[in-house]
Amino acid sequence: MVDTYYKAINWNKIEDQVDKATWEKLTSQFWLDTRIPLSNDIDDWRTLSDTEHTLVGHVFGGLTLLDTLQSQDGIEEIRKDIRTQAETAVFNNIQFMESVHAKSYSSIFSTLNTAEEIEEIFEWTDHNEFLQKKAEYINEIYKNGTGLEKKVASVFLETFLFYSGFYTPLYYLGNNKLANVAEIIKLIIRDESVHGTYIGYKFQLGYNELSEEEQSKMQDWMYDLLYKLYDNEEKYTHTLYDDIGWTDEVLVFLRYNANKALMNLGQSPLFPDGNAEDVNPIVMNGVSTGTSNHDFFSQVGNGYLMGKVEAMKDNDYDIGREKK
Repeated sequence: MVDTYYKAINWNKIEDQVDKATWEKLTSQFWLDTRIPLSNDIDDWRTLSDTEHTLVGHVFGGLTLLDTLQSQDGIEEIRKDIRTQAETAVFNNIQFMESVHAKSYSSIFSTLNTAEEIEEIFEWTDHNEFLQKKAEYINEIYKNGTGLEKKVASVFLETFLFYSGFYTPLYYLGNNKLANVAEIIKLIIRDESVHGTYIGYKFQLGYNELSEEEQSKMQDWMYDLLYKLYDNEEKYTHTLYDDIGWTDEVLVFLRYNANKALMNLGQSPLFPDGNAEDVNPIVMNGVSTGTSNHDFFSQVGNGYLMGKVEAMKDNDYDIGREKK
C-alpha cells in the first residue's frame, strides 16, 4: 500500500466534537447583507441629527476596519495553529463570515450616506489615532505572538473591542429606530458570539496543557494586554461619544464585554461593574440574538431560511476546568 501523502478529512470520524457542533451552528446561521431591506431605515435616518449621522458613520467605519483585520490577517494567523483537520474548516467559515461582516457596513453606507460622507468615514477610519492603535496592538500579536496569544487577541477583539461600536445600533434599536441596520448588527453579534466562544475553547485546551508556572505567566500577559486595550478603548470611546453624551454608559458596556471575553478564555472577570444589570437595559435587550418576527416578503429578519438559532452560551464549551 502506498504511504499517505495527503490526508482526506473524514467528518464521520471527528477528533473533537466541538468542531462539528460549531460547523453546524455556523452554517445554520448563514446570512448575507443583501437580504436585509436597509432602505426601510431611510425615514428614521432623516430624523437623526448631524451629530448622530457622524457617530453612526464613524462607529461603522471602525467596525469595518476591525472586521477587515480579522478576515484578512487574524483568522489566517490563528489557522496556523490548528489541532484538528475539522478546525481548519471551521476557521474557513469564520474567515468568510468576517468578510461578510466587513462588506455589510458598506451596504449600510451606500444606503444611508452620500459619496462625500462615505469618503469622510473612511478617511476618519484610516487616521483615527486610537482606532489605528487598537488594530496595531492586535495585529502585532497576530504577526509575532504564540498560538495561544493569537487566540487571546482574537477573543479580546471579537468579544470586547467590537462592542464600543455595537452600542450605537443597539441603542437605536431599543428606541425603535434603524431596525434593519440593527438587524445586521444582531446577525454579526450572533456570529461573533460563536467565534469568541469557539476560539476561547481552543485556547483553553492549549492553556490546560501548560505547567502551572506557564499558566501563571500567560494569565499575567493576558490581563496586562486587557488593561492596555481597555486604556486605549476608553480614549477611543471618548472620541466617538463625548459629543452625544453617551460615553459613561458605553464604557460600562465595554467592561461587561471585557468580562465576557475573559470568561470565554476560562478566566475570572476583571471589572466589578461589568455585569449585565449594570448595562443600559435598552441596549442589553438588543444584545439578545433571537430571530426577529419579520415577514419574509416585506422585511427579512435574521431567521430567513434558517430557522431558530441561538447564540452560544457562556458554558457551551465548558471543558471542566475550574475557573481561577
